[in-house]
Amino acid sequence: MIHLRIVAPPDRAERALEMLKAAPAACNVISLPGTAHSPSGDVILCDVVREEASVILGDLRELEIDRYGSIAIEDIDTELSETARRASRAAPGTRSDAVVWEEVESRTQETAALSASFMVFMVLATLIASVGIYLDTPILIIGAMVVGPEFGPLAGLCVAIVQRRRTLALRSAAALATGFPVAIAVAIVVSLLFRATGVTPDHFDSGDHSLSKIIASPDFFALFVALCAGVAGMLSLSTAKSGALIGVLISVTTIPAAANISVSVAYGDWSACRGSAEQLAINLGAIVAAGVLTLSIQRASFRRRQGDHRDDQARAAAGLPAATAGDPHPAVSEALER
Repeated sequence: MIHLRIVAPPDRAERALEMLKAAPAACNVISLPGTAHSPSGDVILCDVVREEASVILGDLRELEIDRYGSIAIEDIDTELSETARRASRAAPGTRSDAVVWEEVESRTQETAALSASFMVFMVLATLIASVGIYLDTPILIIGAMVVGPEFGPLAGLCVAIVQRRRTLALRSAAALATGFPVAIAVAIVVSLLFRATGVTPDHFDSGDHSLSKIIASPDFFALFVALCAGVAGMLSLSTAKSGALIGVLISVTTIPAAANISVSVAYGDWSACRGSAEQLAINLGAIVAAGVLTLSIQRASFRRRQGDHRDDQARAAAGLPAATAGDPHPAVSEALER
């Protein structure tokens, strides 16, 4: 279940209240007239079945409550209620497969930003992976994959492409275009220091280190795994299966490829450098392509559900117009693309 806290001017709050009371997927609807002060208005509290959350939020945004008031969304881990169970049975689909698009948008906006913490994690992950390459230790490589924050901007780029959001696309691309070069540059400097001080040997051959050799030799399976990881990553981001994201991070060789580029440059192994750069490009491209495809399928399914929702009694109770069959109402389409 999803808990909504709605603040709206009295006229819009009244329409929203009627809609929520008539919606089979909403329950525990509470109205607190005149209790909000900034912004001023009424407060409405309710619980909504996750499968229908974005549909109901679309109606609320069509009422422009997000413009003149606010809508807060919270996950409910456990709710003991026969009313909630009836609401859940009334909603099509399953909770674990439901996509709350507003949550996806919020998550990607936060993780796609080029911030100081993002840069620090990128550098640290690349340095850890570099040491893993020197020592030929899979444990350190895996640890670097988990530490690396690069999936946030990759997910943001996928969402931006599907929703045609130029600002988010530019922000995500800027994070990737800055994060990887800076992390690689720092790792090159550290690798040169290691070499100069004798911490690492004078000579390094990727052929003698199995992990470096694998990273610098991209093949069909590298592409295949990256595509699978892109699909899994988007599913873990958009559905309730967020625990799968750790497995996604461990399965792709973006950070290890960046680290291997650094080590190869520091030792003048240009063949390994080219192979690692190809590995990085394959992984980034395949993850984005698979992520966009996954989100596009989910988005198309949601739009079909929203089209079926046009003539629902709840919309009529709120005074929202019914659109032509298969043709989303313009106000709803605009709200979806915000």
